Amino acid sequence: MTGEIEMTAPNASVGAEAGQPFDEYNDSIINESDSDCNSFCLNCDIDESYLHTVSMTKLFDDAYESKPPIIDGLLYRDTYLFVGSPKIGKSFLMAQLAYHISTGTKLWGFDVRQGKVLYLALEDDYPRLQKRMYRMFGTAENDNLFFAVTAHQLGKGLDEQLDSFLSKHPETSLVIIDTLQKVREVGGENYSYANDYQIITNLKGFTDRHNICMLIVHHTRKQAADDKFDMISGTNGLLGAADGAFILSKDKRTSNNATLEVSGRDQQDQRVLLKKNAETLAWELDKIETELWKEPPEPLLERIAELINEANPSWSGTPTELCNYLSFDIKPSAITQKLNVNVNRLKDEYKLAYHYKRTHEGRKITLTFQGGVSERDTRDSV
Repeated sequence: MTGEIEMTAPNASVGAEAGQPFDEYNDSIINESDSDCNSFCLNCDIDESYLHTVSMTKLFDDAYESKPPIIDGLLYRDTYLFVGSPKIGKSFLMAQLAYHISTGTKLWGFDVRQGKVLYLALEDDYPRLQKRMYRMFGTAENDNLFFAVTAHQLGKGLDEQLDSFLSKHPETSLVIIDTLQKVREVGGENYSYANDYQIITNLKGFTDRHNICMLIVHHTRKQAADDKFDMISGTNGLLGAADGAFILSKDKRTSNNATLEVSGRDQQDQRVLLKKNAETLAWELDKIETELWKEPPEPLLERIAELINEANPSWSGTPTELCNYLSFDIKPSAITQKLNVNVNRLKDEYKLAYHYKRTHEGRKITLTFQGGVSERDTRDSV
């Protein structure tokens, strides 16, 4: 049996490293081996009492692809609720996010990765959207941003509509549903925890299958709460099933100042202070109260980058040979595990591709410099 891991993962910012094994949207092959953990076969007849498990050793013996961000440090390929009281400016902020992602332009100093965007503006019409986009961004051409003002409901054809759009536009990275209430299936007004949880779970399943980001616009309830995330209308099932949430709030409805609070399963909580531009109605950054945590330098990766670079662009050998080559105090059995954990960082910060092959004859590691300016080079030059 032969298994390979080849890492060419897109950039993923700190705080969203929870990812998936390489699957249908990546050509790489996940590591296979004869291990102590249970093997799992979808096409096999197995006892219903069977429980698939993975040992901790096996967990670190595989490499997982980080979910590439849409907006570094802010928005990832996950399922989010975007919540605020009615008429507070949520749709203007949705238009702003859609425009910046579709054009790849920075937002509030955050780096943005360009992708196509589908915006289901289900509480608007095309004349209103036209006026809004013109006021905010002028008449610049943009063939990466698509609008729809009508759509089917969940369980009544919405999945098929979204599947059809994504099949025609595979470069899509963001889908906005504005609002959740417009696509809830008949009977979805029954606000039970189980019902709310299932609605978001269904949408999250779609998001995960297509490796995109989905923003689901929703309203807050009228009752105040110490934790603003407790003000999400409906039950805790909505937030419980989502990967994260944004809460847009104002101290006074007439104020142009607002607070955007961000909480995510795999990202750092943030608090962003915004101010509405009275002329364009776009939200501008006042300040970010939360400084994002950054991973400290990793000595093993630093040592690899010193030896494998533009002057010496490739190295290949066994884990034992790599330990000797690096003159690094680490066991050969641990070096592949450490590289598996840090493979996305190795790619993003050091521009090094990592390929790991394991056969019955032994293990082989290949490290290749990909070129370009690494984050490490940028950091060292400051």
